Amino acid sequence: MNKLLIALIAGAFVATASAQTPAPATSTPAPAASTSDMKAEAKKEKADAKAEMKKEKAKAKADKKVAKADKKEADIKADANKKMAKQEQKKEDAKADAKKDMAKADAKAEKKEEAVKK
Repeated sequence: MNKLLIALIAGAFVATASAQTPAPATSTPAPAASTSDMKAEAKKEKADAKAEMKKEKAKAKADKKVAKADKKEADIKADANKKMAKQEQKKEDAKADAKKDMAKADAKAEKKEEAVKK
């Protein structure tokens, strides 16, 4: 999620920084360019800005997919850890039950031996 936010902020910064044009350096007016040249240049700048935004959107989308995959992987690992812990608990419970059963069986055997001795 952090990567996504950083990518979005960086993309917005790049888009606004590239959209700004610096002021002319000289105070003398430049020769007037034809309107068709100005229109062509404006179209080119607009296309460049559009391409840059498209790149940033694709990058943000890719970052989002990576974040989603990372989250899914973490969830899978957490589920696996839970399953392993549950299996370990079952093993421990089975061992405890076996010990109890052995103790009961030993007690019954002792009672039978005492009954036989009498």
